[in-house]
Amino acid sequence: MGLSASPDRLKRYAGLARLLYKHGNGDLVRRAGLDEALLDEQGDAAHDSTDRHPAAEELAGDLERLGPAYIKLGQLLSTRADLLPPAYLEALTRLQDKVEPFSFADVETIVEEELGFRISKGFESFESTPLAAASLGQVHRAVLRDGRRVAVKVQRPDARRQVAGDLDAFGDIAEFLDRHTDAGRRVSFSEVLAEFRATLLDELDYRREAQNLSVMRENLARFPRLIVPAPIEGYTSGRVLTMEYVAGYKLTALNPVVRLDIDGEALADELFRAYLRQIIIDGFFHADPHPGNIQLTEDGRLALLDLGMVSRLSQSRQEDLLKLLLAVAEGNGEQAAQIAIGIGQHMPAFNRDGVEKAVADLVTRYRNARLEDVQAGAVVMRISAIAGEHGLRMPSDLSMLGKTLLNLDEVGRTLAPDFDVQGAIRRHAAELMQERMRGSLSPSNVLAAALEMKQFVEALPSRVNRVLDAAANNELKLKMEVIDEGAIIDGFQKIANRVTLGLIVAALIVGAAMLMQIDTTFRIFGYPGLAMLFFLIAVGGGMWLAYSIISSDRKPRRG
Repeated sequence: MGLSASPDRLKRYAGLARLLYKHGNGDLVRRAGLDEALLDEQGDAAHDSTDRHPAAEELAGDLERLGPAYIKLGQLLSTRADLLPPAYLEALTRLQDKVEPFSFADVETIVEEELGFRISKGFESFESTPLAAASLGQVHRAVLRDGRRVAVKVQRPDARRQVAGDLDAFGDIAEFLDRHTDAGRRVSFSEVLAEFRATLLDELDYRREAQNLSVMRENLARFPRLIVPAPIEGYTSGRVLTMEYVAGYKLTALNPVVRLDIDGEALADELFRAYLRQIIIDGFFHADPHPGNIQLTEDGRLALLDLGMVSRLSQSRQEDLLKLLLAVAEGNGEQAAQIAIGIGQHMPAFNRDGVEKAVADLVTRYRNARLEDVQAGAVVMRISAIAGEHGLRMPSDLSMLGKTLLNLDEVGRTLAPDFDVQGAIRRHAAELMQERMRGSLSPSNVLAAALEMKQFVEALPSRVNRVLDAAANNELKLKMEVIDEGAIIDGFQKIANRVTLGLIVAALIVGAAMLMQIDTTFRIFGYPGLAMLFFLIAVGGGMWLAYSIISSDRKPRRG
């Protein structure tokens, strides 16, 4: 599909064109046919700009000015260490989602349309001035009729329409980049955009966030120092989310006096343990725990807010990420490299030796770094970057984990400047691994294993019969690489001898069974003697065959 020439789409292309031209390669804009859109917006002066590589902070500012989809795109790019240098990743990680609030009249209209009742009927009070305003919505403090204090998040009137239009424009540009750039062929921007689209559309449905709050609240119930506000049933829809109001202070605004009254080390340690549990045990974690989304409550707990962005992990991915975290925490670079290679997608330009050497060097430097310089999230994101440089495409889960850990590093040091991130990962990951292994021995898992064993035992006789029939009919085929012809011939002779003896033993057992029906005066152990002789000979032959197999197979092979 080519680029659209509709006026609305051209206007959206212009925003992307300005970003590409200002922060990237102007030739790329002209090859995409976007220079006309750029001229329509800015005039010829745009091509006279000499500042084509501004500071990373300027890119973050430009994204903030372009609207919600661009802000969310910047937050996504902050996880892609394989696309952007560290300075840009750091700037985009701190990207602020703050805009001017929309009118209270619009708030009233949206709340009443979504909930089906007037604000004055459903709420005892509803503050007209928002607590916070972001690109997708804003939050108002209110009190329900039963006296409960709540926070009400209301989506902007045009958020969905604006995001849908920008996503379509992003899709056109992504397809072009995939076809015409090396980075597009290596990264596949269309696949990245597909994940971004799904995440952003989920974030626009506040019912999903309400569900996330409920699940996370249940998962973290065992952590007394953490709290997740509960959604209010009957007061939530696709564009309105009502949740418990948690009073407190954002970590970014803590003053020195408050810091003296809290046990920052214990709070940071419990926060890390909770997030590792989310990753290793639950497979469902809050993917945006930056200091602005974590609040210190009045009773000294940490409240996790804004659960619109979450990540889900399969069991196999949980185990892979756990092993990678442990390898990084222990400073085992070779193991970390092998795990990364195992979970990544090998592209045509994949360079195994390059990945192994670069990752091993990185993790070794991390092990020898000073405590204040240790950042587990930065190391994980750097591993993603190294992989991309050597033709290894890493799963988005790893990038999301890296960003989450990077944010946790910042939160941990905000609470306790001397917090030992490595020690927390080693200590809690080992403990949670034991819990995960105990969980694998649950009755349901044992029952599943027993059923698999039953199926194996039931199918075994028929499989053995097929092998014996194929051998008797000269249809048995073996695929092997011949190295020593004499050894191969000896091996065939052993197989033939064993198969022949096995057939004889089987024939003796069948004959004994048939003779067992003939009553004779010659008896052994009270049974017909000839039948028992056949049976005893079969038993002896079977035992000798088993002994010869075990004894010969245990001998060390020569050469």
